Amino acid sequence: DIVMIQTPLSLPVTPGEPASISCRSNQNLLHSDGNTYLHWYLQKPGQSPQLLIYGGSNRFAGVPDRFSGSGSGTDFTLKISQVEAEDVGVY
Repeated sequence: DIVMIQTPLSLPVTPGEPASISCRSNQNLLHSDGNTYLHWYLQKPGQSPQLLIYGGSNRFAGVPDRFSGSGSGTDFTLKISQVEAEDVGVY
């Protein structure tokens, strides 16, 4: 089984400041087909989850460029360059 650990579990932020979330897997998420199967979603209160980043680092259409994804293999990071109030939710 693949085990994912995301840190931190909770992150107090101030609008305008940067924020970063890390995710670590116990297995390499780079598949033999060349795709990285790590995606970042945001679920805002009262809404369905929305895709932010796919393949570890690819921003989904319409997602603001303040969101970026990086990493490979087992270690990945989601960064928000300048947090906005609308970014609150579960990642």
